[in-house]
Amino acid sequence: MLESRMIGMLESRLKRVGLPISMTLWNGNTIRSGTEEHLRLTVKSPQALMSLANPSLGGIAKAYVEGQLDLEGDIRETIRLGEGLVSGDSTTYHNRSKVWKWWRHTRPADRKNIQHHYDVGNDFYGLWLDRNRVYSCAYFKTPSDTLDAAQEYKLDHICRKLELKPGERLLDVGCGWGGLILWAVRHYGVKALGITLSDEQHAYATQRIRESGLEGRCEVHLMDYRDVVEDEPFDKIASVGMFEHVGKRNLKAYFGKIYRLLKPGGMVMNHGITTNSLEDAELGSGIGDFVDEYVFPGGELVHISRVLTEMSAQGLEPWDAECLRPHYAKTLWEWVSRLEARQEEARRIVGEKMYRIWRIYMAGSAHAFDRGWISIFQILGTKALADGSVPYPLTREHVYK
Repeated sequence: MLESRMIGMLESRLKRVGLPISMTLWNGNTIRSGTEEHLRLTVKSPQALMSLANPSLGGIAKAYVEGQLDLEGDIRETIRLGEGLVSGDSTTYHNRSKVWKWWRHTRPADRKNIQHHYDVGNDFYGLWLDRNRVYSCAYFKTPSDTLDAAQEYKLDHICRKLELKPGERLLDVGCGWGGLILWAVRHYGVKALGITLSDEQHAYATQRIRESGLEGRCEVHLMDYRDVVEDEPFDKIASVGMFEHVGKRNLKAYFGKIYRLLKPGGMVMNHGITTNSLEDAELGSGIGDFVDEYVFPGGELVHISRVLTEMSAQGLEPWDAECLRPHYAKTLWEWVSRLEARQEEARRIVGEKMYRIWRIYMAGSAHAFDRGWISIFQILGTKALADGSVPYPLTREHVYK
């Protein structure tokens, strides 16, 4: 009887929202909404039906990842229809618990969280990232740019904003597979140090440096940013796609550390995802819970105003800010397409469940950037000289020449 009632509730909901969806149940019966079928769901058990009777985007994603639901259809359309199915709840934000979980951002916890996300396997990431394995928002000069070109444009965009010069020392906090430090050393003549908490990234980046013959000019350390020694400050610092792992309560320590690691007259580029909620709330409809459980344990997003405030409070003057929201949406859709194109290889490397996690996570993130629920900013911060001056050009001409 409960099962029949849930099916009735689901039929009523589909009729009310009027979306082109069909659902095939475990018993072979099919429920349809509309005359077309842009999304086909296979519900594999009565238990799986619970995720649809009173749906949330996070709940649907979890059921898909756990193999309780199969989704057939274009992934963009699937995510869009999923939002319609939950009746707009996904556009609201959910306040985090007021009880701060201090253990989420201890050194051991941060390393464990980073390894959970990044140590999936270098071969897996290599299937769908660009040739430089840059795992952050690309920079598209035109809509037709390839992902390879757009990622190199991004690397150069950062180097130009930092006004890198030959002989300068660059620190890359959360260097990933080494794309930025290798680019900066080759094209701008700097001496670069990258740090990461991922064993696999460290091994891969070290190998690339060795193969490129850049030992002595470029190196990678397996290290927490809090442990970088401060006795030899850097001319420039970049932090690209790492900021999201810091934790809201650690922003003071994070920017304070960067300030102490910078020479007077130095600059930092902080490139990171932000929430568009002024209260720093996470996305509702179960999205935040899904990401925390399956993808980014310990990840926290804050509003751009909070970033600027925390940076300024530690003595770093925000000098330039650029929103790259449409660029990250396009980047993520490129990643999804490339992953789907090599899905059989991905399944062999990481298994069905991990493939599903990454497919639904990246597609959902792309949709969130498209909808403006989250954003991303490049913020250039400066550390003034003793007289208060900042040795930076008067215009942005050097960035776009």
